[in-house]
Amino acid sequence: MIIIGEKINGSIPRVKRAIEEKDEVFISNLAVRQAEAGADYIDVCAGTVPENEVEALTWLIKIVQEAVEVPLCIDSPNHRAIESVFKHAKAPGIINSVSEEEGKGEIIYPMIQGTEWKVIALTCDNSGIPSDVQGRVDITKKIVEKAQGYNITPDRIYIDPLVMALSTDNNSFLKFVDTLASIKKLYPTISVTSGLSNISYGMPLRKTINQSFLTTAVYAGMDSAIMDPCNKEMMAALLATKALLGLDKYCRNFTNAYRKGKIGPAK
Repeated sequence: MIIIGEKINGSIPRVKRAIEEKDEVFISNLAVRQAEAGADYIDVCAGTVPENEVEALTWLIKIVQEAVEVPLCIDSPNHRAIESVFKHAKAPGIINSVSEEEGKGEIIYPMIQGTEWKVIALTCDNSGIPSDVQGRVDITKKIVEKAQGYNITPDRIYIDPLVMALSTDNNSFLKFVDTLASIKKLYPTISVTSGLSNISYGMPLRKTINQSFLTTAVYAGMDSAIMDPCNKEMMAALLATKALLGLDKYCRNFTNAYRKGKIGPAK
């Protein structure tokens, strides 16, 4: 299970303030805490106004790389911004993201061609996010075919099926699982990832719903999550699920994480 640490994101008010004030200590500590909690990648998302995004992303990349050796997930809806800051990354990581929206793949794929970089690909196009499973699978096919034109194989792609809010679509999770299964059948080496918070939008007890989404999605075959690794309850649920699925020999990872205080109830 690949964990992409989500906490360095300018859409979070305290992080936004740290970016505006160039608070290096705050950002460094946030990177270290996520790395120590088990993040495999550290997401960096400026979340600022477009004219300042490249500057903010460049600064975030510098600070995070000075603080930890965990590779980056460079995150922006603007493929041109990613293109501008890509050169500052010291080691291969993940690009977040491409889609079938016009022009994105044509910028990102040549950039990572011939490297070990991976990419998160969203199942949307210029018409938006399909409401049905087949529509998302069809977009995935286009994404994979286009990427293969640049020698980017499916094992370097993380598909995000873009789970919708349960409050607006009662079958949202079931569609996510069906999409996941269909994609895995077509491309066994591809990875499936997701953020956890969209599923619970507009609902009470959002943390409970997010945690349930994580555990059931992992059971269904999800390979990765964009999440807060510093959330001990969420990490406990994830490690418990892996143990229950026989993916943690003698439950060593779960037990060691508990002994080190990395998982458990919030205090």
